[in-house]
Amino acid sequence: MKPGHPEPNRRKPRNDAMNAKTLIKLVIGLALPLIVLAIPTESLGLEGLTTMEHRMIALFLFAMLFWVLEPIPIFATSTVTIVLALLFMSNKGFAFARPAADATADQVAEFGTIMSYKSLMANFADPIIMLFLGGFFIGAAATKYRMDTNLGRVLLKPFGKKPSMVMLGMMVITAIFSMFMSNTATTAMMLAVLMPVLKSIDAKDPARIGFALAIPFAANIGGIGTPIGTPPNMVAMKYLVDDNGKELIDFAQWMMFAVPWVIVVLVMAWAVLNLFFKPASKEMTVNFEGKWVRSPKAIVVYITTAVTIGLWILSTPLKLGMSSTVIAMIPVGVFTATGVINSADLKQMGWDVLWLVAGGFALGMGLKETGLSATLIDAIPFDTMAPLAIVIVGGLLAYAMASFMSNTATANLLLPVLAVLGVALKDQLSPLGGWVMMLMAVTFCCSLAMTMPISTPPNAMAYATGWIRTGHMAKAGIVIGIVAMLLVAALMFVLKLTGFFAAI
Repeated sequence: MKPGHPEPNRRKPRNDAMNAKTLIKLVIGLALPLIVLAIPTESLGLEGLTTMEHRMIALFLFAMLFWVLEPIPIFATSTVTIVLALLFMSNKGFAFARPAADATADQVAEFGTIMSYKSLMANFADPIIMLFLGGFFIGAAATKYRMDTNLGRVLLKPFGKKPSMVMLGMMVITAIFSMFMSNTATTAMMLAVLMPVLKSIDAKDPARIGFALAIPFAANIGGIGTPIGTPPNMVAMKYLVDDNGKELIDFAQWMMFAVPWVIVVLVMAWAVLNLFFKPASKEMTVNFEGKWVRSPKAIVVYITTAVTIGLWILSTPLKLGMSSTVIAMIPVGVFTATGVINSADLKQMGWDVLWLVAGGFALGMGLKETGLSATLIDAIPFDTMAPLAIVIVGGLLAYAMASFMSNTATANLLLPVLAVLGVALKDQLSPLGGWVMMLMAVTFCCSLAMTMPISTPPNAMAYATGWIRTGHMAKAGIVIGIVAMLLVAALMFVLKLTGFFAAI
């Protein structure tokens, strides 16, 4: 046997073991949903559960197991989830999977709501997907014309060379941007700055994982700081009004209590990441070599990126009426028209991430359209619970749902129910700060679910870098989420003591 050539007999058992492990994961991921599907619908213990809701439970379990166990790539799980929904739950799937043409009205009602195949397929081109695409274009152009390295040199210089401090700098910058622009767009921009930092870290250094997680976690946390920072906040603002439609909490009041909380949680998250992924080196030198490129195409990149980010930040304050998604299409159009991004660049973009996110959106749509989410929420006897229990269950439910579906979808599902419930139980909730406090606590919890790549778009984009695995994200995300929820409780307690909600 020649030196450097491993003996085949020694490698084969390892490969067999790996194949066996994958096979076990596949069996578990397929068997459990099929078992759930085989159980009679009326035996699941949920009153009024329809056939479509029953199938949705099995599909949800399938997606959750495959995303967690990863017997196949997680983007593949997303595509399979959509395909299964199209085949067995849509109006253009298998005919035998739908009610017969001569079915009675009662039989159709028992079967439940069938989803539109067009709506399911539309998840591949959801507006948030387009927001992702705009972020990818900015990131690709920034790397191609070295804007990321030069921007990184300017932003990170004040934080020195100690790895933990550089990470703190990245998180602070990301959180600030996320307060005033889309956290997805912020993540795309900051990941472009992060790439030169990652290249300066040794391949075996755990800090590489910590840095890759720092950006999405900071974006998720920072977005809570303002009403426009993340969609769940905007959903909450819709219900934080009095009987005359007047806002109960304005922009400045929100920031008054949310920003200090964001600062505390951000420092906590930074400490957790440094604890779990402690840097192996005491000092790092980030290679930000090169001067600003001054070619015509580079200038197009600088101007377009600045305009896009400026519109993301200023569109709402200036009342321009532009959505973040529409703004994100500006670099797509400009960069392709000017040749900044060519066909070769397009092939290098993270299309698998877009499919991954699309699967999460489809799952959320299925939960809502089939009525399963409403059935599950109605199954919880909120009206018989103690006030503290309502807040705790609402927060935990928001956290659990947002871990496996869009936090925006979670907010849209939960907050309307809790707003009505809160007003009805206004007197009972008064000792805890009232229904407004409950709604705020649940809203915060929607944005704290950061355990999986599908939990939030920033998580998915970070996963696309290839530096982290689902296990890394889950380990840090669960700890940060739990501690952050405890800090939510502490915040609400402080606001109650200070009488913040007294006038509401």
